[in-house]
Amino acid sequence: MSQSLCEHLLDVDNVVTSKTHVCEECVKTNGEWVHLRVCQTCGATLCCDDSPSQHMTKHFHATGHPVIASAEPGERWLWCNKDEIMAQY
Repeated sequence: MSQSLCEHLLDVDNVVTSKTHVCEECVKTNGEWVHLRVCQTCGATLCCDDSPSQHMTKHFHATGHPVIASAEPGERWLWCNKDEIMAQY
């Protein structure tokens, strides 16, 4: 990754991938999701902002865990919620 990236993205050594292909919170309430994201701090797999419940953004606000990765097949990117910077990997 480039030095022009934020410290949060530079801190990601190994991208954490999804162990499940469901939103961990939507499953509890029979909710629906559009796309999945993986928290790079704790490994939680949660739904994106296009999903009705926006669980990953809620997770960021609750925990402060800044970096997420797409859990979608073929997508290889990271996003820092804190600094609003994207990186391909």
